[in-house]
Amino acid sequence: MIIGIMGAMPDEVDQLCARLTDVTKEEYAGVEYHCGTLQGKQVVVCCAGMGKANAASTVQVLCTKYNIDKLIFSGIAGNMTSKIGIGDVCVGETVMYHDAELSMIAQSAPFQTEYHGDPALVQAALGACDACGVKAIAGKIATGDTFVGDAATKKIIEDKCHPDCVEMEGAAVSQIAGRNGVPCVILRAMSDNADESGYEVLVVKQFSIGEYVKTATEIVARMIESV
Repeated sequence: MIIGIMGAMPDEVDQLCARLTDVTKEEYAGVEYHCGTLQGKQVVVCCAGMGKANAASTVQVLCTKYNIDKLIFSGIAGNMTSKIGIGDVCVGETVMYHDAELSMIAQSAPFQTEYHGDPALVQAALGACDACGVKAIAGKIATGDTFVGDAATKKIIEDKCHPDCVEMEGAAVSQIAGRNGVPCVILRAMSDNADESGYEVLVVKQFSIGEYVKTATEIVARMIESV
């Protein structure tokens, strides 16, 4: 069994890559793929780049070139709910686009307007969070190509699809994984509140996200043991 592990930014996968043993690296279509062993399992770890197009193309490479059997996307997101806070985790039970015409997207495989995390992987993620002492929910993740960093945009997305968090890759990952019949789950640690303060911290000041992805990295490592 080969498990694919993705992030959108280098910080989101660097800590995982550092844990791999028996590593080989290969660059393909602008993405570096790290093949190795983690917790005794064969994995391929990569940084896709931000946004839906980068995510989708990288998933297809993982499926076609590396023949992955399962897929975990690990990263950060903007919090959209009072159920969790900064540093807590949202596991994608439901994942959808907030900036797409869903009825048109659903006219091609996998013919869905929203996507659902593989139940076994969702439970593995929640169990890993519990083992790490991290508060987590199985929730709804909304995906779009625009960084959400103002209250007005946040309100529009809240009114449209009522997500628990917002990010830029999850639905594309889920859509292409579904098209290939690969079980997947999206795992997000909350880094900000998807408002003006989040934009200031993550965009203007280019704040290091290491403290947030450390949480997700430990959870993914524990997940690998049980999948």
